[in-house]
Amino acid sequence: MPTSEMGTVAYLAEPGRVEFRKYPVPEPGPGEIVTTVDRANVCGSELHIWRGDHPEIKEGSLGHEALCRIDSLGEGVETDYAGEPVEEGDLIAPVYYLTCRNCTACLHGQFHLCENVYEYWSRSPEEPPHFHGTFGTHYVVHQDQYFYKIPEGLDPSIAAGANCALSQVMFGLDETGVEYGDSVVVQGGGGLGLNAIAYANERGAETILVEGVEGRIDRGREFGVDHVVDFRQYDSVDARAERVRELTDGVGADVGVEVAGVPEAFTEGISLLRDGGRYLEMGNVTPGAMTDFDPGLLTRKSIDITSVVRYDPWYLHRALEFLAEQTDTYPYEDLIDAEFNLLDVDEALQQSDSREVTRATLLPH
Repeated sequence: MPTSEMGTVAYLAEPGRVEFRKYPVPEPGPGEIVTTVDRANVCGSELHIWRGDHPEIKEGSLGHEALCRIDSLGEGVETDYAGEPVEEGDLIAPVYYLTCRNCTACLHGQFHLCENVYEYWSRSPEEPPHFHGTFGTHYVVHQDQYFYKIPEGLDPSIAAGANCALSQVMFGLDETGVEYGDSVVVQGGGGLGLNAIAYANERGAETILVEGVEGRIDRGREFGVDHVVDFRQYDSVDARAERVRELTDGVGADVGVEVAGVPEAFTEGISLLRDGGRYLEMGNVTPGAMTDFDPGLLTRKSIDITSVVRYDPWYLHRALEFLAEQTDTYPYEDLIDAEFNLLDVDEALQQSDSREVTRATLLPH
């Protein structure tokens, strides 16, 4: 039964139009958790949804990269998915999608491709238990959602970013096989790009950032990137490819990471790699956005391509541990460069979309 407390949800009625709706905060069902949202970040995926570019989601509750505080535990919930005991008041990070463990993808061990991923994520708030997105005052963790307790001492403002950006990058780079001594060229210096630099650094790689926005270049240097290829100085694909070769003993990078979200970046990325290199495609997530591509060049260079959407859910636990260990190494506390009240979600989305801010966070209370 619902409680007498009311909560607020930010609802995307149609692309570009956000409304606020109020509902009674429910009691958790078996296996569920009712939480209060501590903070929720504006992720690039949220911008795709807000603009109407997402292939599946055109309306529904917004928000998925978040930190939540447990209000009440449903029957049977005693620990998180790492076996850590949980109780009311604990801070947790929920994986934003569910894993049914029954579909073809799950049966093949590809939990990140669960065919039922949208069964709970971004549903209409009219559907009980109403709080399906983290752009709100409350959030209900579904019985088929992984979640993890925040490590002791980890700053909540840092922990919130593990849910999507860092987990995705760690999974993608592991799938690509980044090794000690590799040269890794990262296309795009947003949240994904900065996390890629940090994780590649810790794997013992030499990192190169391709970017043209001053603030993002500065942030990349703060995150320890070894080299920068500035669009403003190297203003053509050929010039950028030549510069990457100069930085890699004349052969090109071992690994490329596309997190710019621009279709043309994919074509360019192949030219930045050495023969036999590996390429991670993560940034382009909207089907139908096309670019010219030379498949013969791909074949002649024998490039291995790994494309990744989402991440296997246990990577969220690994991401939280990474942040706890690297808090003093990388300026993650500066990655969130703008805070907004939940009611100012339109402004947060607009400033994020125009790249006035690198990463915005919403504070519901």
